[in-house]
Amino acid sequence: MRTNPFVDAWLFVTGNTDEHRASGVGWLLTILFLVLVASSIWAAAKSWRRDPRQRTKEHLATWFMRVMLGVMFYQGSIWKLPFPVAGGFEAALRPFAEYAAFDFHRWLAKNVFLPMLPVLDPLVYFTELSLAVSFILGFLVRPMSVIGMLFVTQLWLGLYRQPEEWPWLYVFLIFVQGFFFVTNAGKSLGLDGFIARSKAGPSVGTGLLGRLYRAIA
Repeated sequence: MRTNPFVDAWLFVTGNTDEHRASGVGWLLTILFLVLVASSIWAAAKSWRRDPRQRTKEHLATWFMRVMLGVMFYQGSIWKLPFPVAGGFEAALRPFAEYAAFDFHRWLAKNVFLPMLPVLDPLVYFTELSLAVSFILGFLVRPMSVIGMLFVTQLWLGLYRQPEEWPWLYVFLIFVQGFFFVTNAGKSLGLDGFIARSKAGPSVGTGLLGRLYRAIA
């Protein structure tokens, strides 16, 4: 049950939400979250000190928005636990079978998604967790933004006709991640920028990891 944004934010940071308790591993989720945020701040501070070009309000604003979107995905992933099927995730998926924008999507939800809940729940959880890690750290942001746009597009169309939903919410989330892709937001005080400037980083290496990183980042 929500109270107000400040209290709810504190409960989330300290791992005292209902979702943390229901997950069964709330303490671990809290530690991971704090480590991710601390690592993001460390990377941003290091980039700020080392590269004068990073010391702009535009880069700082991009970093902050990217991290906050990552926090959103992290928080949204928690109620997909515990495996194999979390009650909250099943309840959120069932409306797709009734309210999706297109007949084929409703058919998929009813005949494929719901019967495959034990597989789909972990898959969605790790997708959201990966998006959270990517955006908070600023690592592989461009390819993950594409995945995030496709992920949110599925939510937009799947819940399009549900009366309680506001479809524009999902459109704005798609636009934000599109902004991250276009601006290569991981290079704004993030690990993508840190790696690109590092002489030992994979972005300048000749090995398989270096070539793969250059190809997708």
